[in-house]
Amino acid sequence: MLGGHGNTVGALACNAVDPQVITGSYDSTVRLWDLAKGRSFCTLTHHKKAIRDLVVAPFEFSFATAAADNIKKWQCKDGKFLTNLTGHKTIVNASAINDDGVYVSGGDDGSLWFWDYETATTFQKLEAKVQPGSLECEAGIYCAAFDKSGSRLVTGQADKTLKIWKEDAPPAVD
Repeated sequence: MLGGHGNTVGALACNAVDPQVITGSYDSTVRLWDLAKGRSFCTLTHHKKAIRDLVVAPFEFSFATAAADNIKKWQCKDGKFLTNLTGHKTIVNASAINDDGVYVSGGDDGSLWFWDYETATTFQKLEAKVQPGSLECEAGIYCAAFDKSGSRLVTGQADKTLKIWKEDAPPAVD
């Protein structure tokens, strides 16, 4: 058993190399863990609000954490802070990243933001619609993942639905 966070652990990712485990907590901290030594070797305190999700980039040795205050990008090796991804005006509960460097963040209000992970800029924003009979307050996105192709995003929402988002087809050339 590993201990050290002061509140609920709300996010977790595993790596093949150190840090083997990365955790995010409602105590607003991120910890990088060395399983061989059985302890945390780095605690990141840059967030001011509870960390709801984190994802490791599949194409570089970095990760992103999502919280109510903002999204932050870090180096895996030593936890060095790289940049903020700012703009959401809500709690960010969910995130996902594909091999093409598309990072997606989903919020409590049903907002879905698409980012270029390398430059930390948004290139598309969508709003999730609730299913008929649900309240607007049930638009919240609570989990997200890309399928194996990386072209479809699946989100789980407060209105008890899964939604599948796909890339727009390229315009036809006449």
